[in-house]
Amino acid sequence: MKLIADHLVYEYNRGTNQVVRALDDVSFVIHSGELLGLIGHTGSGKSTLVQHLNALLKPDSGSIYYDGADVFEKTYDRKTLRARVGLVFQYPEHQLFEETVFQEVCFGPHNMGLAQEQVDELAYEAIRRVGLPEEIADQSPFDLSGGQKRRVAIASVLAMKPEILVLDEPTAGLDPRGRDELLSMIVELRRKEGISVVLVSHSMEDVAEYVDRIIVMDKGRIRYDDTPKAVFAQYRALEEMGLAAPQVTYILQDLKAAGIDVNAEGTTLREAKETILAAYARLRGSGK
Repeated sequence: MKLIADHLVYEYNRGTNQVVRALDDVSFVIHSGELLGLIGHTGSGKSTLVQHLNALLKPDSGSIYYDGADVFEKTYDRKTLRARVGLVFQYPEHQLFEETVFQEVCFGPHNMGLAQEQVDELAYEAIRRVGLPEEIADQSPFDLSGGQKRRVAIASVLAMKPEILVLDEPTAGLDPRGRDELLSMIVELRRKEGISVVLVSHSMEDVAEYVDRIIVMDKGRIRYDDTPKAVFAQYRALEEMGLAAPQVTYILQDLKAAGIDVNAEGTTLREAKETILAAYARLRGSGK
């Protein structure tokens, strides 16, 4: 399974004097099983882009290819595509509408035309996969906490057995514990299921810690598409786009500038801890 975005162009208010080019010749590949981070300042085109991945929006030019097929061809089954490429919006309350959690999670597989017995099985399985207790199934999704609502929204997509899971700011508004629990759950799902994950986030710490690769959007274009280390090494250029590197990168850069022998390319707390302890050990060994 592979998804290819091929020279996407999308404009809002097209045909008026207030046209805004939200996507400007955007091309990239989502590989099978990878965890891809998508970052950019507000208005950079991130949300517009992810809505193209399962054909919720149609580009003005360019296309999306899923398993080699153009998803915007007239004969393409986009209903099936949206089961294979599942999108979870930033605000789960915009995605939830059924009376109970169970009905919410059943909605997708039911629309796929599956037998009720199979729908029920998929729904309960998805609820368990996101770490929610089965007894929550009879509750209203609107009575749940923000973190639980996000898990229900993710479960409603997972019930359709997607091959790509697209998450638009899944940790927005969560406390640090809730954020870590949700991201750890996503990483575990990816490990167990082998699905690809696209994580849209404003948190540089989160993308540095969890993703394999980062795409940086700026003014509708891709500015960087590389590993976290390679992207955050360009932190001065990121700052010019209204972004930043993880805080530990700045700390390591400051230590390096002060003459301490650390690896300033670290982007995670673990890497910072390792290089600082190694530098300290070298200083002790030299007697300084």
